[in-house]
Amino acid sequence: MTKIAIIGAGMAGLTAARFLKDYAEVTIFEKSGSVSGRMATRRSDPYSFDHGTQFFGAKTNEFKTFIAPMIKSGILKPWDARFVEIENTNIVQSRNWADSYPHYVGEPTMNTVGKFLSKNLKVNLKIRIQSIKKVGEQWCLLTENSESLGFFDWVLLAIPGAQAADILPSSIPLRENISKIKMDGCFSVMLGFLEPLPIEFDAALVRSSDISWISINSSKPGREGPFSMLAHSTNNWAVANSNIERGEALNYLCSQISQTIGHDVTKADHKGIHQWMYANTKKHGDLTHFIDQSKCIGVCGDWVIQGRVESAFTSGFKLAQDVLGTF
Repeated sequence: MTKIAIIGAGMAGLTAARFLKDYAEVTIFEKSGSVSGRMATRRSDPYSFDHGTQFFGAKTNEFKTFIAPMIKSGILKPWDARFVEIENTNIVQSRNWADSYPHYVGEPTMNTVGKFLSKNLKVNLKIRIQSIKKVGEQWCLLTENSESLGFFDWVLLAIPGAQAADILPSSIPLRENISKIKMDGCFSVMLGFLEPLPIEFDAALVRSSDISWISINSSKPGREGPFSMLAHSTNNWAVANSNIERGEALNYLCSQISQTIGHDVTKADHKGIHQWMYANTKKHGDLTHFIDQSKCIGVCGDWVIQGRVESAFTSGFKLAQDVLGTF
């Protein structure tokens, strides 16, 4: 069978793998210790935080069909949050998500989705691909120590564009186009409290602050444990402060959260911070993925379209269809 290597085990990579696995021998390589990418969960007993993707919707029929088994099995549940918009510390709009389209979350954690999708797939974790090189008609994957991980007919990169460009040889023409699409960073602040804060919302879009999002993680379906809060910085602040010391970033963003909600979160029982170097990107044109059929190389990810879960699915799905068309 055709041998395909997929680099990256987020939504895009796992989607491509699931559509290709019945037609090719697919092997996934992931540098992290778990699958899911930004659909991630961080635990600090007794607290749990979805510190990347907060929720997602489904618009296309293809994506609705794809997630239907997870809804049926209870892995995906709608989060009927009390949603507000905050500007200059004031709530300017509010509504209940139960009155609109479903806002899905994984249950009991967001990374449950990636774990479900990776079942029956060959996934190698904690392996960072440094480069790939052509050997005859196949591609050889190399680690940071120049160790060969085998030979493959196709290589699909389901990672941020900047990382994909670093791996691709300069002889690959699409490398230059990939490099032009930029992703912005984000800081995630994780706060755990022994006693709930008297807050009148579950999720908030924040404006006029260096905080862009605040949610009560423990309000999501199936979450156990005490009161937990998750906040995201704005992309602009994260980019401007990408080299800031973590403790300084945590202290500053906690002050912004406290100001926004009117409660001192510096007294939290647990405080943590995570820096996402590649978190979001603006909507681009009609492009969904990159492929060079003559070189047997493909690149996909939400960043090709827009920083959304469904965009990641669409990118991986469309790339898989194009690859299958070459068989």
